[in-house]
Amino acid sequence: QVQLVESGGGLVQPGGSLRLSCAASGFTFMTYSMRWYRQAPGKERELVAAITSAGSVTNYLDSVKGRFTISRDNAKNTVYLQMNSLKPEDTAVYYCNAPRRDLWGQGTQVTVSS
Repeated sequence: QVQLVESGGGLVQPGGSLRLSCAASGFTFMTYSMRWYRQAPGKERELVAAITSAGSVTNYLDSVKGRFTISRDNAKNTVYLQMNSLKPEDTAVYYCNAPRRDLWGQGTQVTVSS
């Protein structure tokens, strides 16, 4: 089955950290670039981070640069988003995406609140 399954979301205090995971199946993961998006209530979905198939190039939304890190393990068919120094404005549903397939995960909720 071709799918992306996110995990790792939750409630965290400002300044805290979370690591999101996205497990891929049903396609040749190692040949695909991958992206993380997020969507906050009442806002449009925005691209947070992207990584090339080999993991050699990454790109980030300006507001998360220096705080978030995207990485991947092609042996495990998994892409990660390490989120540090979280802020309330990072609260959103986070989605994993394989753009070449237009494939999306179900999303995982991240809430940053004291």
